Order: sequence, then C-alpha cells, then structure tokens
Amino acid sequence: MRLPALTLIALAALLAVIALTIGPAGIGPAESLRALVRDDGTALTIVMREIRLPRVLLALMVGASLGLSGAAMQGYLRNPLADPGLIGISGTAALGAVLTIQTGLAAAVALALPFGALAGALAGVGLILALAGPRGSSLTLILAGIAISALAGALTSLVLNLSPNPFAASEIVFWMMGSLADRSMTHVWLALPFTLAGWLILASLGRGLDALTLGEDAAAAMGIDLGRMRLLLVLGTACAVGASTAVAGAIGFVGLVVPHLLRQRVGARPSALLWASALGGAALVLAADIAVRVVLPTKDLKLGVVMALVGAPLFLHLIYRTRRDIR
Repeated sequence: MRLPALTLIALAALLAVIALTIGPAGIGPAESLRALVRDDGTALTIVMREIRLPRVLLALMVGASLGLSGAAMQGYLRNPLADPGLIGISGTAALGAVLTIQTGLAAAVALALPFGALAGALAGVGLILALAGPRGSSLTLILAGIAISALAGALTSLVLNLSPNPFAASEIVFWMMGSLADRSMTHVWLALPFTLAGWLILASLGRGLDALTLGEDAAAAMGIDLGRMRLLLVLGTACAVGASTAVAGAIGFVGLVVPHLLRQRVGARPSALLWASALGGAALVLAADIAVRVVLPTKDLKLGVVMALVGAPLFLHLIYRTRRDIR
C-alpha cells in the first residue's frame, strides 16, 4: 500500500514543480522557484505568485476533487461506470455559471460566475434530495441524477440557443470546455472551503463503502446508516465538484477513468481507492494542464478538450480489457 501512495505523491509533486517552472518567458527552473519563495519585487515574483501558483493549486484541487468524488460514487453505487456527472452536480453548476454569463452578471460583478456555479450546484443537491427521497435506494439516486443532468443540459442548450449576443454565446461555449487559464488566488480562496469540506465528507465514507461491498443488507447489519451515507455522498460530491466546476468549468473523464486505472494497484477496498484516486486525479489534471501550455502555447487550448482526448481512449482501452477478462 505504501508504494502506490509514495509514487502518486512523488508524481503529483514532480508535475507541480514542472507546471510552476514552465512558461513562455524561458526562465530557468531554479530562478523561477527562487522568485516564488523569495519576494524580491520583480515581475517574475508576480508572475510566479499571481499566475503560475494559483493555476497549479487549482489543478491539484480540481483533479483531487474529481478523482475522489468518482471513487466515492463508484464505491457507493457499486458501478464502475459511475462518475460525479451521473448525479447532475456538474450540469447544474454549469447551468448556474451560464446564466451569469447570459444575463451579463459575470461581466458586471467580479466572481459572479463562480458564485453562480456554486449556487447551481447547491440547487442541484436540493433537487436530487427532493426527487430521490429520504429513504430511496441507490437506483432512485441514479435516476434522479440522470433526470436533473438531462434537464440542466437542456436548459443550458436553451440559454445558448436564445442568446442574442454572439459574444456571450462564444464565452459560454469556451467556458464549458473547461480551463485553468487566467485564474488568480481569489479563485483558490473561493473554492478552498467548499473543496476541503467535500474532501472531509467523502473521506469519512470509507468504512461504509467497504461494508457496502458485501451488499446493502450486510452493511445495514454492520451498523451503517445508508440514508445518512447517501446524504453525505451527495453533499460531499456537491461541495467538491461544484467548487471545481465553479473555478475551472466542466472537466470530464477524471472521476471516471482515474479510479479504474488505480483500482488494481490499491486493492478492492473502496476506502483505499479514495485517497489514491484523489492523488491520481491531481496528477492527471496537472499533466493535462502542462500539455495545454506546452503542445500549443500560442493557441487557447482548453483543458476539458485535452482531458476528453486523453480520457476517451483510456476508457475505450479499459472497456476492451474488461471484455477480454470476461472471456
């Protein structure tokens, strides 16, 4: 168990250092890191502290949140195809952000866009809990999530379709592709409380997720309150994924693919997969963000596009490997 943990921590730390030291200015790694630690009042210090550091911190937070939420969802639903988007949190958060762009609120008020996304995520949680009911099964949670996700997607398309302003429509489309460019420490401080709350809530589900591998009846016999567990799962996912969507836009495949990649390395226990998926998700988003900055530095390549290009082939490979193992 220790080797994967140390490997993932080392990988995430290495990618974070690389992300901090690459840039269009062509400044050496040692000089960049020195400017980050020691405030000498130069432009490089401002670049390191106000541009590169927030981007790296947000990549770590977003990746860890999506990976952790995906592992928790798959453990609770006992479905390897589950991911945070299944319960509609990402869709409602995106709808909240899109509404702030469409109404012009995002242009008039600073941070209106991330606050709109957070409000959308919280509204999605309320709808899911109302639809699924206090004692509903995991199936009702999935059905409620699918319905809310479809409704949020339809309303987002409607807003885009009725947009009289082509600039607002263009901004909505680009925001929905996901990006960490032009983020500041303000975005970090905005997302941090919700992200930490989501991590703590999801991390507390480990014992219940392990018990659920024996079935709902066995878990209930072991003293697990399934209703409380489901409530915590939804709230934790909403806090972590809602905050991520608020500051980075819609980024897919992390919560779906990362638990698959790490499940065989950490064993079958869902509790062990939680922290591994958080570290793996952070490393994956950092690597994708580095690719965004290195592959086409003169183009505004979006992080969500890169994640889809990386995640879709990985997922197809996993499907092929699963089918081969079944034979």
